[in-house]
Amino acid sequence: MCGAHRHLVLLLLAEAVLCAAAMRFQDVLSNGRTAPVTYHKKIQGWSSDQNKWNDKLYPFWEDNDPRWKDCWKGGKVTTKLVTDSPALVGSNVTFVVTLQFPKCQKEDYDGNIMYQRNCTPDSPAAQDQYVYNWTEWIDNCGWENCTSNHSHNVFPDGRPFPHYPGWRRRNFVYLFHTFGQYYQTIGQSSAIFSINTANITLGKHRMAVSIYRRGHSTYVPIARASTTYVVTDKIPIFVSMTQKHDRNISDSIFIKDSPITFDVKIHDPSHYFNDSAISYKWNFGDGSGLFVESGATTSHTFALQGNFTLNLTVQAIIPVPCKPVTPTSSLPTPAVTTEVSSNSDPSAPNEITEDNPDGGCHIYRYGYYAAGITIVEGILEVNIIQMTSIQMTESQAENPLVDFVVTCQGSLPTDVCTAVSDPTCQVSQGMICDPVIVTEECLITIRRAFDEPGTYCINITLGDDTSQALASALISVNGGSSSGTTKGIFIFLGLLAVFGAIGAFVLYKRYKQYKPIERSAGQAENQEGLSAYISNFKAFFFPKSTERNPLLKSKPGIV
Repeated sequence: MCGAHRHLVLLLLAEAVLCAAAMRFQDVLSNGRTAPVTYHKKIQGWSSDQNKWNDKLYPFWEDNDPRWKDCWKGGKVTTKLVTDSPALVGSNVTFVVTLQFPKCQKEDYDGNIMYQRNCTPDSPAAQDQYVYNWTEWIDNCGWENCTSNHSHNVFPDGRPFPHYPGWRRRNFVYLFHTFGQYYQTIGQSSAIFSINTANITLGKHRMAVSIYRRGHSTYVPIARASTTYVVTDKIPIFVSMTQKHDRNISDSIFIKDSPITFDVKIHDPSHYFNDSAISYKWNFGDGSGLFVESGATTSHTFALQGNFTLNLTVQAIIPVPCKPVTPTSSLPTPAVTTEVSSNSDPSAPNEITEDNPDGGCHIYRYGYYAAGITIVEGILEVNIIQMTSIQMTESQAENPLVDFVVTCQGSLPTDVCTAVSDPTCQVSQGMICDPVIVTEECLITIRRAFDEPGTYCINITLGDDTSQALASALISVNGGSSSGTTKGIFIFLGLLAVFGAIGAFVLYKRYKQYKPIERSAGQAENQEGLSAYISNFKAFFFPKSTERNPLLKSKPGIV
């Protein structure tokens, strides 16, 4: 009996030694680093990393193992692992892993790896040559006969691959590891998956992935990657601030007496808030009070200069399944209960659950945003009050010149830019910027030359260190020389001479007899009528300037 007992003890010891020596998922997916066994809440669809790992079918290599150099034909495979973190607890966080093959290699529709045609002069001679033709190999051996032990299409824990349509194109095994658990799947050169964060503690966590490729006798490790993701109980929000005349949207400096638009973006890639009621409570810090909005966009105008602190609180009422009600003989409890006690886990989310009379339950989540902004004087408006074509003599003929008289409201500008484009204001033809010095009144004359006559769209921008404002106009530009004007004058003088000759002939016919220099009252009236006629004739052909704008009497400096 003692011998049998001793034999049983030895068997148990041997089994314990083998179990201790067996490789676990934690040993492989943690890159050989051992860690104490810690209890974690189970992630749906994931398994404990204390499970055994089949290191014969899926060998594990240390980082400095020389076999990494020969794990892939033609070079080294790299991988990129990204996430849409941060994630609100209860929502889903998504990970995407992508393989990047060596130069001149690509994946075809069937999941095989091929050399790209005509990629480089030193590409392999057979341009249609496969790097790995897994389709041919799978067709030759089938689903269960690819190895002598008939166990090639299984994961490291022994579970079989999912046998669904398209499995032939999935020749890479992806093994993800986080929170003391692992997830395994097969795919092509990229894989995407999501996990729910309801059972993941708050804070930063590490997601690691190991990728194996299909081989003839074993699977071969080709790459590893890791990234950090964050689970939080605060709604992740971002606020963008824009203003019409703001020159630099990134400096948090804005203009007084001009509305600022605030646009709130909630980071919710998994659409966790689709059925939630969301409200936005604003405090702009200028004594204007609190504002509650139901939309993500609002605007506010600051009437004073200075530094202000903006505060925003976002509240989301999220519908959730109600917890089972335990019958009790105690008095009714309040409708709102808080599920956090003073001795609870500090990493657990703070949440309030409300049981509505209609039987629905909700969780309240909050997000907070604060920012400091500075309000200063700025240019609020620009107006083009006059456009004048500059007439030049034949000897001075160059490009057509136009003077633009511009005024502005607000602060005084320090620079002026003129942009010229086609009549549709779509195709730019050039822009000129000049510094300008304005000491008292914002009144500037800008002289600009045009390549040729035509119709142009003009944009004139006045700016200072923090603001800028724009005025636009369509202008028709005539020729730059005065030849057209000179020809017009000659034509006018010729017509005037003809009219003069006709008038002289009529007067000669009427007054061809000599009359003494004596006038009666009627003659005086006729003479005054003729004088008035001639005056009207001169006023019509030789008009005087009727411009009464005082700005043109003392013209400012020309830019």
